[in-house]
Amino acid sequence: MSTIYIDQASGIDAPGNGSSDQPYQSLAYAFFSTPSTEVEKTQYQIRKDATAEYGEPTQSATKKAKKDAQGLDKKRQKAEEKESKERDIKEKAERRLQESKKIVLTEDPSLPQPVKAKIVKLESLRGQRVRVSGWVHRRRDQQEIMFIVLRDGTGYLQAVLTGNTTKTYDAVTLQLEASVELTGTLKAVPEGQRAPGGHELVVDYWRVLGSAPGAEEAFTNRLNEQSDPSILADLRHLVLRGEMASSVLRLRAALLSAFRASYAEHDLLEVTTPCLVQTQVEGGATLFKLDYYGQPAFLTQSSQLYLETCLPSLGDVFCVQESFRAENSHTRRHLSEYTHLEAELAFITFDDLMSHIEAIICETVDKLLANPVTAALIKTLNPNFTPPSRPFMRMSYASAIAWLNEHKIQRPAEDADGNVITKKDEATGKDEPVMVDHEVGDDIAEAAERQMTDIIGTPIFLYGFPAELKAFYMQKMPRKEGEQGPVCTESCDLLMPGVGEIVGGSMRIADMEELLAAYKREGIDSAPYYWFTDQRKYGTCQHGGYGLGVERFLAWLANRYTVRECSLYPRWPGRATP
Repeated sequence: MSTIYIDQASGIDAPGNGSSDQPYQSLAYAFFSTPSTEVEKTQYQIRKDATAEYGEPTQSATKKAKKDAQGLDKKRQKAEEKESKERDIKEKAERRLQESKKIVLTEDPSLPQPVKAKIVKLESLRGQRVRVSGWVHRRRDQQEIMFIVLRDGTGYLQAVLTGNTTKTYDAVTLQLEASVELTGTLKAVPEGQRAPGGHELVVDYWRVLGSAPGAEEAFTNRLNEQSDPSILADLRHLVLRGEMASSVLRLRAALLSAFRASYAEHDLLEVTTPCLVQTQVEGGATLFKLDYYGQPAFLTQSSQLYLETCLPSLGDVFCVQESFRAENSHTRRHLSEYTHLEAELAFITFDDLMSHIEAIICETVDKLLANPVTAALIKTLNPNFTPPSRPFMRMSYASAIAWLNEHKIQRPAEDADGNVITKKDEATGKDEPVMVDHEVGDDIAEAAERQMTDIIGTPIFLYGFPAELKAFYMQKMPRKEGEQGPVCTESCDLLMPGVGEIVGGSMRIADMEELLAAYKREGIDSAPYYWFTDQRKYGTCQHGGYGLGVERFLAWLANRYTVRECSLYPRWPGRATP
């Protein structure tokens, strides 16, 4: 009679062997490991730990262990069945793979010559033989039929492969994101069925143009909805292939076209301004500095100063240009590089400026909604979108301060150096900012501004900011006799629910002496700005302009959580790849 040992403390079920040197840990595993014909001929010795003596298990322990052993045996049988099925599937796949190498697909010369076309142009070719190239967006196998959704950048096409077209080596090994050329007859889908464009391609010949990897390198293994944001940023070039990301960029392109159309209707001319500059616009702390042939230069923060110089020769102008801000800001609405849509208009008043901004935005949105393609994009990305109603609310800076205090929306307290004052929270033990009411003269923080906008729920022109909070070139508001409080500027921010500020604009100082005084007050050397100052010397006029952040506008329109989703390759502090 053989003996099997069980040590419940230091034994190992696997790879133990039941000897006194390598005892099992559980009595159930000991029974499970013993052939059924040998159980009655085997003696089982069990102990709790190495300090105890081995002894025979109790009757109740033996009964329970035998029952548990049956459970282990069932698991073993299931595992063996699963392994057998997987082996059969693998062998079948291997046979299919080997057989597929014998099948060579050739194009039937007796069939009509195909018309090469992009997916977006296919509707008029129904009933004809066509040839389309693109990337495999989706693949589904159903018995002897293979369905492919093809993507070529202009749209999506469902293709149906049957017979030998599904049995070639290329078909058996086809992976998502491979580029292929499909040839076949384009047919309208039967009534009651759905497919992109309302038709599908019945393929009679196809070939792979560029394969894609499987296994660990497969597209869906490198990228999925649960991927970490840093991975999504690193693989932005692959993220762009997704339906949502590409839809956002497609809407962005349509948005810029619609803006250009609106500007044309308002007689604004598009100009192209330089990105390399030697003068600042919004403050030196946010400039990216570089060496330009031995001279200091910067990446532009704004094209405004150059646009102003165009007014006397070209009339009202606008540009779509990249701007760069070296702010170490990681909020969901900040980028280090963003697309700046800026405009300058001559012979206007401050009211004219705000009315113009309102008109351009509303007319541009109307154009997008009037176009069935872009309207469908907006509906997909932002199902609850409703165009803003006019007129937009206009709220003075002073009224905003009063509103915030009335609604108990506070700001972090700061010391004389601008550092946030904190105190220890007794409940959490963490340092928390001390919150205080807003006062006239405060720069309204982004969080408070956005909270106010979301509560009100409509676009708001916030206007009349104190001169100390704004750039040197902004025109001051006329003061009434005896008026108290800070000197305010004819400046405005347009705030949108869910995003906050999307436009910043102002009237510009028109008087040369006033501009020279502004340079001096800000400690700016006026010499490098001679060309800007000359605008006031040679026929000055009342003029104003604004800058709109395209990514912020798109985030509002498409209901994106962050502006990083609204740029092709977003740049923020620490991120300049890919």
